[in-house]
Amino acid sequence: MKKRSKRILTGSALAGAAALVLFALPAGATTSPADRTTAATPKAGAQALSQKPFTLLQMNLCLSGYAGCYAKTQYPRILDETVDRIEANQADAVTLNEACSKDVDQIAKSTGYHSRFATVIYDGAPLACKSSTGRGVYGNAVLTKDEIRSSKDAPFSVSNGVEERRWLCVTTGRGMDVCTSHLSTGGEAVNSTNSLQCAELAKVLADRGRPTVFAGDVNRSASCAPKNFWTATDVAAGQAPGIQHSYGNLAEPTVELENTTYTDHDALVIRTRSD
Repeated sequence: MKKRSKRILTGSALAGAAALVLFALPAGATTSPADRTTAATPKAGAQALSQKPFTLLQMNLCLSGYAGCYAKTQYPRILDETVDRIEANQADAVTLNEACSKDVDQIAKSTGYHSRFATVIYDGAPLACKSSTGRGVYGNAVLTKDEIRSSKDAPFSVSNGVEERRWLCVTTGRGMDVCTSHLSTGGEAVNSTNSLQCAELAKVLADRGRPTVFAGDVNRSASCAPKNFWTATDVAAGQAPGIQHSYGNLAEPTVELENTTYTDHDALVIRTRSD
C-alpha cells in the first residue's frame, strides 16, 4: 500500500466566545466562507465538551461500481485502505459516502466498530452495487467506537435526476450525534438542488439539540453549517479539493488531510474535543 501522506492544518482561536479560526492554506490560495471555522458559543453546563479528544474520519469511497472512479479503487484494496485509516487515526467516528452496505459491514467487523447504513434510492429502488456482486446496496454510513443508541435517516425534499440524496445521523453512547450526507452535484447556484439540500442539512444539524459533528461530500465550496457551528473543509486536498466538509459545535477543531491511493477523494480527519 502507498505510504500515507498527512498534512495538518491547525486552527488557533482568537479571543471571544464566537471566536474565528482560520486554517492555513497552500501558497496562492484564498479564503472563502468554506475555508473558515467559527467556534460555537459555549452553552451553559457545556464546559465538559473540552475534556476528551474526539477524532472524526471522512472518506468518499466510490464503491458503487458504476462511477468512472471505481477503477481506481482496485476493489477490495479500498476496504483495506479504509480500515488502515480508521486504525491509524484511532478514529472515534467515521463517515463514509458512496459506500455499499456489505462493504460497510466488513469494515465494521474488521475494526470492531458499530455502524448504521442509509440506503440511497436510485430510479425508484435500492441500487445494488456491482463489480463484484454481493456487496449489498449503495448509500452512506456512520461508524462509531461508542455504541449507537439510535439513528435516523431521511431523504432531502428535492433531488437531482434519478439518484435520491439523504442524510444520516446517529446518537452515540457518549451522548453526541454524528451525521453524514452526500449532496447532489451542481454547486451553490441560487435555488439549485444542491443549495436547497444545503439549507435543509443546516436545519437538520441545528435541530439535533446535542453536541453534534457532521462530515460528508457536499459537492460545493460554500458552507452548509448552521449558526454557531464551525466549518472545516478539504480545500488543500490533492484530489477534488474543497467539497468534503465538516461542521460541528464541539471544541478546538483542527484538520488533517491524508492522500489516498484507492479512491478519488483524499481523507479528511477532524480532531476536536467532546465530553
